Amino acid sequence: MDESTDLPKSILFGAGCATALLGSGLAFVMMRNKTGHPTHIEEVEVVAVETLDKTKFPGGHLTIYYGSQTGTAESFAQDLERDGEDHGFKVHVTDLEETDEDVNAEMMKEQMRDDDGKNRAVFVMSTYGEGEPTDNAAGFVRFLKEHQGIYNDGNAAEEKKAEDDGMNASVFAGLEYSVFGLGNRQYEHFNAMGKLIDSAVEKLGGRRIVPLAVGDDDDDLEGDFETWKDTKFWPAMKKKYIGNDALLDEAKGSAAKKLPECHISVEYLSEPSSPDQIAVGDVHLSSKHYFTAVDCPVTLKRELRSPEDTGSTLHIEIDISKGGDEVKYQTADNLGILPVNSDANVEKLAKALNYDLNSYFRLNPASGHEHKFAALFPSPCTVRECLARYYDLAGPPRRSELKLLAAYATDPFCKKALMRLASKDGKAEYKAKILDAKMGIVDIVSKLCPSVEMPLEHFISVCPRLQPRYYTISSSSTVHPNFIHATVSILSEQRHDGSTFKGVCSNHLVDIIQNGKVRVFVRDSTFRLPDDVSKPIIMVGPGTGIAPMRALLQERSHQKLKQNLPVGSNDLYFGCKTRDLDFIYSDELHEYEKEGTLTRMHLAFSREQNEKVYVQHLLAKNSSDTWKLIEDDGAYIYVCGGVKMGQDVCVALRKIIAQHGNRTSTDAKKYLDNLASNGRFVQELWA
Repeated sequence: MDESTDLPKSILFGAGCATALLGSGLAFVMMRNKTGHPTHIEEVEVVAVETLDKTKFPGGHLTIYYGSQTGTAESFAQDLERDGEDHGFKVHVTDLEETDEDVNAEMMKEQMRDDDGKNRAVFVMSTYGEGEPTDNAAGFVRFLKEHQGIYNDGNAAEEKKAEDDGMNASVFAGLEYSVFGLGNRQYEHFNAMGKLIDSAVEKLGGRRIVPLAVGDDDDDLEGDFETWKDTKFWPAMKKKYIGNDALLDEAKGSAAKKLPECHISVEYLSEPSSPDQIAVGDVHLSSKHYFTAVDCPVTLKRELRSPEDTGSTLHIEIDISKGGDEVKYQTADNLGILPVNSDANVEKLAKALNYDLNSYFRLNPASGHEHKFAALFPSPCTVRECLARYYDLAGPPRRSELKLLAAYATDPFCKKALMRLASKDGKAEYKAKILDAKMGIVDIVSKLCPSVEMPLEHFISVCPRLQPRYYTISSSSTVHPNFIHATVSILSEQRHDGSTFKGVCSNHLVDIIQNGKVRVFVRDSTFRLPDDVSKPIIMVGPGTGIAPMRALLQERSHQKLKQNLPVGSNDLYFGCKTRDLDFIYSDELHEYEKEGTLTRMHLAFSREQNEKVYVQHLLAKNSSDTWKLIEDDGAYIYVCGGVKMGQDVCVALRKIIAQHGNRTSTDAKKYLDNLASNGRFVQELWA
């Protein structure tokens, strides 16, 4: 008997070898000599090539890559995935961080090519902060810059082309692509990452399918995305890659109505069980903080505002002494806090959807989706823990999520109402009834549309996950190495119906008892004191924007009084409503004045006179002194607070530079940009 008959039937014979395919992963290759006789068997790694059903997917493969910080770009990518089959494309969604190991190999996969040997991709790109990439896209952006011969990873203003150009124009030869950018026009560098990706991929050999499209979160981001995908992107894709789609339309017309596809399954357990040990590589990248954040005790909470003030700002201290590397920090870094839904909301949703909160379950891939499964959160866990820690019950769902919910409504009237709210024609209703009314999924399934019935695995698939909330740390790591201080504004607003909407994270912190634990991690910030301690600093931080300035002052005080270093001057611009209501940390700031650390404190109390006064007005008033600090003394400038305030401060600084530096407005902007590129002008702003 010939030896080859003992091998499995799925043997591919090639020149000099026979390969037994064992699914995706490993194969055994029988090597033959020149006479054709077997010599030995080697184990090799192979990539399984998916057989594409051309009647179902006449357009072929399409990969969606997303760069996301808060989950919106990821959810848009998932929307495209859900649309894909209806438009005739097999869509694959990939976190850009998954490409870091080998960008070119990932994006130019042979098994994803069409009949003409082309790969197709869509980049859904958020811009973070002041024109920066999201955490998961940083490696990809670095790759693009390096292959364009751009060096220095800092601000764009300081990046330069290599002398030998360094451009590699064939990196993406054979890649056809589109880009949708997510941004907010309140920020100066609106949609910087979408624009960068669109330009860079073309320069490196890619061919654009449709022009760059951008969405504005200050207006109607989701509407911008829907208009682009429905009127620009999908029509262009079908025209270019399918042509006559009558067969596709016929297949769609004959398809029976069905629930949205669910990639996961829930295995209920008969007894309590601890979470499985899961390798980092098997965790969904956008969920990694669910696995890596650590529980640390809150040792102190105190109200910073006057009892007469209707608002609330808390000072919170967290003991990180046993937290390990995940919570080691530098002065004024960012603290990530994983919020927890209120018991009331958890119980309300469980009652509406008939879930047993005490049941334990394990999350598994659904049949046929084993190859793309990544753990979304630690399991086994109880249904209560799942709903409390991992899913956003209170935040207003997007229109596309309402459309998904409609599929589970058993009452035709409810279904129609949800579809109306999800439609483009229903945008005004959606704004009034969902956004302005602050209706979360818990409110929708318990009040607005109580006929919704969905198994737990479908709820997990449809409901957006709870995202970390970030706070700039208000303590010095030198002075408080075992504690992190946070300054938290408490969100509590009255709804139209008289009920109260409470911010999930801030009110979770309010409810934590003494030594109760909060799940946290640390992320780098851009606030760093000058290496040369003699350099002066100018700090602009109204309201809770004072947080990093407090940390910097703690550090400068320690350098001056404990280390006897020649610390430069420290100027602070702070603003609030009135000195008696919300002048937070006033006692500490006056103490820094007395000891000589805080050189000058400029206070803008906006409600203490007829004409409102803000920090930018005080900067303008002190324009001559400010210019001297910047130009003659090499001052570093730090700004923290709302985007509008940040814009006004930038305008004030440019006017100071133009006036006292005898520069045009254009040159003044370049001057300020150059300060930013050299780390001398740092902003952390929020919309």
